[in-house]
Amino acid sequence: MLISKFKGPVTRAVLVAVAALLHSHVALAALPIQHWTQAGGTQVYLVESHGIPMLDVQIDFDAGDRRDPADKAGLATMVANMNAKGVAAKSGLPALDENQLSQAWADLGAAFSARSGNDRMSFSLRSLSYPDLLPKAVALAARQMGESSFPEAIWLRERERIGAAIREANTRPATLAAKAFAAAVYGNHPYGFETTEASMGRTSVTDMREFYTRFIHPCRAKVSVVGDVTRAQADVLVKALLARLPQNVTARCEALPLVAEVAKLTAPVTEAIAFESAQAHVLIGQPGYKRSDPDFFALTVGNYTLGGGGFVSRLTAEVREKRGLTYGVYSYFSPGLHAGAFTIGLQTRPDQAEQAVRVAREVLAKFVTEGPSDAEVKAAKDNLMGGFPLLIDSNAKLIANVANIAWNNLPLNYLDTWTAQVEKITAADIKAAFARKLQPDRMVTVVLGAGA
Repeated sequence: MLISKFKGPVTRAVLVAVAALLHSHVALAALPIQHWTQAGGTQVYLVESHGIPMLDVQIDFDAGDRRDPADKAGLATMVANMNAKGVAAKSGLPALDENQLSQAWADLGAAFSARSGNDRMSFSLRSLSYPDLLPKAVALAARQMGESSFPEAIWLRERERIGAAIREANTRPATLAAKAFAAAVYGNHPYGFETTEASMGRTSVTDMREFYTRFIHPCRAKVSVVGDVTRAQADVLVKALLARLPQNVTARCEALPLVAEVAKLTAPVTEAIAFESAQAHVLIGQPGYKRSDPDFFALTVGNYTLGGGGFVSRLTAEVREKRGLTYGVYSYFSPGLHAGAFTIGLQTRPDQAEQAVRVAREVLAKFVTEGPSDAEVKAAKDNLMGGFPLLIDSNAKLIANVANIAWNNLPLNYLDTWTAQVEKITAADIKAAFARKLQPDRMVTVVLGAGA
């Protein structure tokens, strides 16, 4: 998986490296990633990029939503949200409330944030690398990450704000359809847990502190660094960033409990949800595959042809172009530490929903049975490889991709060999991979709004 969510300054060194990689289509170590493990267990991944005085750091922990208790869904997300709401007084330094903390970051011209996804909790630092600024940014980030105060009054305020947002979101058909789909695909797996006002009402700041104490430790950290530092500087910087976290390795770094895998569907599931809407919302899918699966590249290339390639995809050709049943239809996989969902999505007129579902299912079934043509595979590979430079053309995109390598234990030359891995995929590879992963006769189908 390549990550291309953010934009940022383009370094000449990166563009030169990418140009060389694409020209040769061989592994040239164009983007060398250095990797080492510190004495305390922290794993560090570094790409030196000295073209601009900028540094990006991402720190990942196995503390994502999959670690939520079933009765406190959303706990990890709330922990990440509350990280910026205050820093405790400690080691002779004064407490900072959320406004003071925000102002301190503004004064430095730097940024630090926390977020939680399905699998991991991530802390991100961006700063200029000037010697009069970077140490201050690192010191403030270390305080915010290691000494977050989780003020109860702020949590009560945030709980009301988020509750209002949940109520508003639940008036939207897309939200309701997505919740029903996730619940049906994932069952009782944490990937399908829904954050509600009730689950937040059961969540206290004590729960947040205990969650933090259990999961956020240097020995569990995977730290990705991209920018204007040397290896020696990065090693010192990472130690400083994690210095205010608990350091007792023996007590804190025992193996975490295993999380059960997503159960496969044993039968088709169909949900028709009444909702008065101008458009029916349709979601079709099932558990897909884990990111560690060796079929990753075959499924990535194949999905481009099926529904990930916009106007050149089969779903668009059959559902939109030939029959005019929708303005847009798509498909995608969401692999993670567990089998993330395979999803087909579209919107259509309520009176056309049944036909749109039938056509989409037929396209999928035919693709799984027959696979793509050689011409379709070539077009998909040409597009994916041709777009590769845009996926790593900035520090921000690089840090996301390096963190992806670190988190998923991918080879250090993953970015160097990505185009070669795509290029070698054949139509037979795709057919076999889709047949292994998808069962068109055992899909979840959610239709919200049809017949309203």
